[in-house]
Amino acid sequence: MTFALGTIPLGTTVSPEDSFAILDRFAEAGGTMLDTANNYPFWNEGCTGDESEATIGAWLAARGNRDGVYLSTKGGARPTVPGDRTLASAEGVTGKALRAAIEGSLKRLGVDHVDLYWTHIEDRETPLEDTLEALDEFHRTGKILKAGSSNMPAWRVEQARGVSRAHGWLPYTHLQLRFTYLQPRPGALLREMGHKLATAETLGYVRHAPDLTLWAYNTLMFGSYTNPDKPIDPAYDHQGSTERLKVLRGVAAELGATVNQVVLAWHRRQGIVPIVGVTRMEQLEEAIGAAQIDLDDELFARLEDPA
Repeated sequence: MTFALGTIPLGTTVSPEDSFAILDRFAEAGGTMLDTANNYPFWNEGCTGDESEATIGAWLAARGNRDGVYLSTKGGARPTVPGDRTLASAEGVTGKALRAAIEGSLKRLGVDHVDLYWTHIEDRETPLEDTLEALDEFHRTGKILKAGSSNMPAWRVEQARGVSRAHGWLPYTHLQLRFTYLQPRPGALLREMGHKLATAETLGYVRHAPDLTLWAYNTLMFGSYTNPDKPIDPAYDHQGSTERLKVLRGVAAELGATVNQVVLAWHRRQGIVPIVGVTRMEQLEEAIGAAQIDLDDELFARLEDPA
């Protein structure tokens, strides 16, 4: 399966029973990559941030299929003040904070290691050495296999990778940023706290670093591509988007695919791993079907240059 399943709503917006059904179907279809964090979904009233990891942990225990799952989680953005629904009190990515974060994640997930561990936010108040030494420690002790940076600009990632190289530590090999087919106006502010965009600089950086992989979140824009009840974020509402949507819909019609499927295929065509969050089984089936959509050079060129 060529996408990672986003798990923010599992166990909360999606009931535990339905969450298990979604995870079962994803695995049945050949899906392996699960993306979670130690704070999902803390911003919802009544939630602590334990819920997503705990639901995945319960499913792994019930199914006994840990070896068939590529498990990715994050630390650094969990609030330290009870009831805080913002990032104002986020734990950060100091070595001390991450040591507590990884232990909490492993306990909730019911595993002894994760395949990929992300620092969830950029924390410029913490020296890179403090963060990276902790990640290397986790790797040496078998708690993580790979390390990734989430919501960090390309220049900062390269700076971090240089520090890791100098010390012989585990380097960042994965980036996670917000990215989709529509592009926001330059300088536009996003409504969602903590979200950082993949830029042309990011794409160029990843393209020329063979050991780097980009995972993209918010790929389907909260359903805005197809759901008239979910208008496009004002940051993306401009003439350029109108032109891109016209071409996108035309390509989808030619392929007999949905708009969402073409968006996911567009990510894959660039070697990007799209993260897809679902709340209903039909949404998952649509994403699974996107694996059958291949964009040839001509279609990709049309999508890239809609004018």
